[in-house]
Amino acid sequence: MPNLNQVLNEVNAAGSTFDVIRRQYLAALHKKTRRNVITYYSGWLQNPNVQGVGINDEDKNGLMTVVHQIDRSLGLDLILHTPGGETAATESIVHYLRSMFGKDIRAIIPQLAMSGGTMIACACREIVMGKPSSLGPIDPQFGGIPAHGVIEEFERAVKEVKEDPSKIPIWQAIVAKYSPSFLGDCQKAIAWSNEMTTEWLQTGMFGGENDAETKATGIVRELADHALTKSHSRHFHIERCKEIGLKIISLEEDQDLQEKVLSVHHAYMLTLSSTGAYKLIENQNGAAFIKMIRNVVVAQG
Repeated sequence: MPNLNQVLNEVNAAGSTFDVIRRQYLAALHKKTRRNVITYYSGWLQNPNVQGVGINDEDKNGLMTVVHQIDRSLGLDLILHTPGGETAATESIVHYLRSMFGKDIRAIIPQLAMSGGTMIACACREIVMGKPSSLGPIDPQFGGIPAHGVIEEFERAVKEVKEDPSKIPIWQAIVAKYSPSFLGDCQKAIAWSNEMTTEWLQTGMFGGENDAETKATGIVRELADHALTKSHSRHFHIERCKEIGLKIISLEEDQDLQEKVLSVHHAYMLTLSSTGAYKLIENQNGAAFIKMIRNVVVAQG
């Protein structure tokens, strides 16, 4: 007969009702695909002002937690729901996942994988999307300011001042809000984002194809050009993602897979809206890295 501490450990391992339900659906999805399933969920829709809700370096600790002791030869289905975040952290996470699973990574997007989330998806061999799914532009942002927008503003200032010097005082007031190195930082951030996403597409999704560079460059142009996307919050639905050349698998093609993926998604959205969790990284075996609003990190497994 177990003692009090042993029973308490069992209760803690089982987690809340939300944990139990999520893990049931994750296990069912794993049984369907026979692949490792890792979820990477952010609660930015529920708690947009929480620090750390976007992609950051601490998330790698969560991924390390859930990758530990799984059979990596099964590949990885990475279920993404994120607003994006830090470019350096995004690069580091892709490097880590590829070092663990090689190129055998498939992104599954039940609803939204924006900005850095789109970049991670582009690093995968293919992307599974449904009718409710969206990717987004990958143009870098500085505190909500689009880097492309800053460059466009500077270029417009130069053009208008050359044409009409009387506009110098007007543009001085506008340009003065930026630090001296800000324009250069924006240019470098755009180049960094574009170069890494192009490289990931070439070596992953289009690896081994003769026209890999052409395909990758074309896709990045569509995803990164602020003049084309108009807004960083622009949603690219499945039809548009196919049009620009991404390798997209339609979730609706497999009804059973669709039901299992959306069941997982609904379970995570309920957890994020009904508990203090704002970041959930979890695998099919129940190992989890959960960040709570009270700055408590709960690692289970």
